[in-house]
Amino acid sequence: MIVVLVMAFAKANSADILIIGAGVIGLSIARELRKKGVGKITLVERGRPGHEASHAAAGMLAPQSEADRMDDFFDFCSKSRDLYPKFAAELAEETGVDIELDRNGTLYLGFTDEDVEEMRRRFDWQRSAGLAVERLTAKECASLEPSIAENVREALYFPNDWQVENRKLIEALIEFARRNEIEIVENAPIETLSITGNKIMCAESADGRSFSADRFVLATGAWTSFIKIGELPSGVEVKPIRGQMICFSQRERLFRRVIYSPRGYIVPRVDGRVLAGATAEDAGFDAVTTSEGIDALCNAAFEIAPGLSQLDIAEQWAGLRPFAADGLPVIGRIQQAENLFIATAHYRNGILLAPLTGKLVADAIVEDHISSFLTSFSPRRFHAVGSGQ
Repeated sequence: MIVVLVMAFAKANSADILIIGAGVIGLSIARELRKKGVGKITLVERGRPGHEASHAAAGMLAPQSEADRMDDFFDFCSKSRDLYPKFAAELAEETGVDIELDRNGTLYLGFTDEDVEEMRRRFDWQRSAGLAVERLTAKECASLEPSIAENVREALYFPNDWQVENRKLIEALIEFARRNEIEIVENAPIETLSITGNKIMCAESADGRSFSADRFVLATGAWTSFIKIGELPSGVEVKPIRGQMICFSQRERLFRRVIYSPRGYIVPRVDGRVLAGATAEDAGFDAVTTSEGIDALCNAAFEIAPGLSQLDIAEQWAGLRPFAADGLPVIGRIQQAENLFIATAHYRNGILLAPLTGKLVADAIVEDHISSFLTSFSPRRFHAVGSGQ
């Protein structure tokens, strides 16, 4: 069970840094800031900390499985994944919470001619780039995962694509906040950032509360576009993409690895649960499951492992992933205000990108060090920000 630290605030409350949004990104930034010696850190969350996209995720750390080329985004994802062994060990020491980092690797199965063609292209470019990837026969797949379908043609094995229990990760980050006197305010949807000149003075919630700070970070996920700077929009457009998930219940672990197909994936947990996902629907802020979505998830899961059809669906849920126009994260300083940073639009990769995002934002705020990644994913790339580009 996640224990949340909730602090009572007066009408106006001042912090060194105010982080708006207490999902995995906001919490990871707060942790890195505290480790760099920042004093008073406050997170303000519209609902419950970690209970939006971070809670709904599957926890895959798999940049190679879905990548078709080497670019800045792939490099960003890969470097963040590589931080996870140290990240997990530090969190366990800091909080006593095991986030269940599973390093058994990921299988990508091919069932059709088109699947095999796509897999071979992926294998060729990744092998030529010196990445860890193996091509397996159907027999080799069955020896690794006896419960997969018999009609697998061939597969790719990515030994360095892992998974983590995302809900345990949130629990650990919240526990870090509790132990390190980082304040978390629940149920405070921020609507407006008051600005004087080119400096944000305070954040104002829908119920009239005001939170002042020296510096501000927007880590507001799918709700980013609702935030106004004074009377104007922030200039960063983010929309929600609904992802539905299901979970099968099983006492014994049926699979050792994350298993993909071009139509879906399954994620085995250490306690025997098997997650299956995920849809990608432009459905606004309607975070509900649908019969059509659940049927599609079942079909994709049963193609990978027909035996799952004999298990009951123990849980089903939907989350809203934050998606920017070009599908890439938005991280960096917002032009309208010298003391305002943003870290949003991680879309399907919030869990994967949390450690490196936290580090890069903290480096920028505390040391004024701007990583090349922050240049690549800066909000300045959007015309609406007023960068003149």
